[in-house]
Amino acid sequence: MENNKFENFSCPLPIPLNGQVAIGHGSGGTLTKNLITSVFYKYFHNPILDAGNDFAEISAKGSKIITSTDGHVIDPIFFPGGDIGKLAVAGTVNDISVSGAIPKYLTASFIIEEGFPIKDLDQIAQSMQQCALEADVKIISGDTKVVEKGKADKIFISTAGIGFLKNGLIINGSQAKPGDAVVVSGTIGDHGISVLAARNELGFSTTVISDVAPLNNMIQSVLALTHHIHVMRDPTRGGVATTLNEIAMQSKVNITLDEEKIPIKKQVHAACDILGFDPLYVANEGKVLFILPEREVSTLLKALHAHQYGKNAVVIGSISQSSNSPKVLMHTRIGGTRIVDMLSGAMLPRIC
Repeated sequence: MENNKFENFSCPLPIPLNGQVAIGHGSGGTLTKNLITSVFYKYFHNPILDAGNDFAEISAKGSKIITSTDGHVIDPIFFPGGDIGKLAVAGTVNDISVSGAIPKYLTASFIIEEGFPIKDLDQIAQSMQQCALEADVKIISGDTKVVEKGKADKIFISTAGIGFLKNGLIINGSQAKPGDAVVVSGTIGDHGISVLAARNELGFSTTVISDVAPLNNMIQSVLALTHHIHVMRDPTRGGVATTLNEIAMQSKVNITLDEEKIPIKKQVHAACDILGFDPLYVANEGKVLFILPEREVSTLLKALHAHQYGKNAVVIGSISQSSNSPKVLMHTRIGGTRIVDMLSGAMLPRIC
C-alpha cells in the first residue's frame, strides 16, 4: 500500500508549503494521504495513478502489464523472520500479485551509507536472491549509490516490479460489493511487533517472528479455484484497519468486522496491550485481505488452508451498502459497535 496510490480524494488538511515533513507523514495513514494529495497528486495525477491501487495497470497490444514500486527504510535492517532484502523483494512481489497478475521481473536500487559492512550487504543480497527464487521472479537491473557517513541510515532499498495480467481479470480496491465477505489469510500484526522487538524497545522478550513472505504462489493457487474475487490487498503500513478504510472509500461501501473472528497471536495481543497499540493498525508483510461473494468463501478457504501462508485464514467481516460516507465498523466482543478509523499518525515508524 505504499507506492502508486496517489489517492483520488480531497485532502481535508492540506499541508502548507512552508511546513515540514514529519515522521507521521510516512505512516500510511491520514498524514500520508495529506502529503500525497498536497504535493504529489497535484503534479502527478493521471487516470492510472487516480485508480488508487497498490499497482498500476498498463495496456499494451492486447495484454496488460502491472507495475509497482516501493522504498524500504526499515530499522533495524535485520529482524526475526527476515531482513530488508527479503522485505524489498516480497513487498513488491505482493503488491503486483494482489492485482491478480503474475510478477516476473524486479529492479533494485541501493543507497548505502559509507562504512556499511560488506558481510551485511552480502547477507541482504542473499536474502533477496532466496526470496526471488521462491517467488520465481528475476532481478533484472539495478543501481547502487554510496553516500557519506551520516547522510543515510545504513542502507535503503527501492524496488520496482513488472507482472502480467490475464485479460478480463479485474481485481482492485474499487470492486467490493454489498454482500461480499472479508477474509484475511492469517494472523495480523506479526511483522510490526517483530520489528519493534528487534529494536529492544519492548522492555520484555517475545517469540513473535515477522510474517514477511512472497505471496504470489498462494494467490495464483487461489485464483485457479476461485473465479470471482473482487479485491485483494496486502495490509502493510497502517495495518488491516487503514487498508480496509482505503477499500471502503474506493468502493463506496461499509465494511463491518467481527472482533471475535480476527486472528491475532497471543504474544502479539499481549505486546499490543502492554504498549497501548491496536493490532488492527500494526503492519503485516505476509498477509492478504480477500473480498469476494459469500458463496465462494468455502472454496477460497479450502485453497488458502492448503498453502503454508494461508493455513490460518478466516472470515473476519462483511460488506454492506453505504448510506452516507463509507466507513469501517467493528462488532466488539462485548456486543457493541464502534467505528474503525484510518491510522492518523505514526504508531510504529520505519517498519517497512
